[in-house]
Amino acid sequence: MTAHLKKTRKLRGHVSAGHGRIGKHRKHPGGRGNAGGGHHHRINFDKYHPGYFGKFGMRFLHKKKNPTVCPVINVDKVWSLVSTQTRDHFAQRKDGKVPVIDCVRAGYFKVLGKGVLPKQPVIVKAKFFSYEAEQKIKAAGGVCVTVA
Repeated sequence: MTAHLKKTRKLRGHVSAGHGRIGKHRKHPGGRGNAGGGHHHRINFDKYHPGYFGKFGMRFLHKKKNPTVCPVINVDKVWSLVSTQTRDHFAQRKDGKVPVIDCVRAGYFKVLGKGVLPKQPVIVKAKFFSYEAEQKIKAAGGVCVTVA
C-alpha cells in the first residue's frame, strides 16, 4: 500500500496515534509467538488447542513407516485393474489361457474378500490374500500367486 493511503497520514498531530495514552503501544506485551501457553495465555490454549502440552504413550525409536504400508483392494474391484477388452478376450478363448492381474503393479499389496467375483478364471498376483479372498478366487477357477 502506498504511503498516502495509510492510517498514519490521518493520525499526524494526534499524540498517541490511536493506541491510547494509558495502555501505550509497546512492542510485544504478551510475549512473542506461543509464549505464555502454560501461564497468561492458558485459557486460549486449553480452549482452542487441547492436548498441545504434555506427552502420552511410548516412544518408538527410529520408526520406519514403509514396512507397515499395505494398500488393500477387494475381490469385487480386482477386475477393474484390467480393461474390459482384456476380460472379453480371455472369456472367448478356448485354449485355457487366463489373464494375469498383478495387484502389486497397480499399487495394491493385499487382496480382501468383500463382494462377488465373476465366474471367470483369473490369476491374481499380490503380496497378501485374506482367507475369504483366496476362497472366492479359487471358487471362480482362479489362482492366487503371492509375490515378494
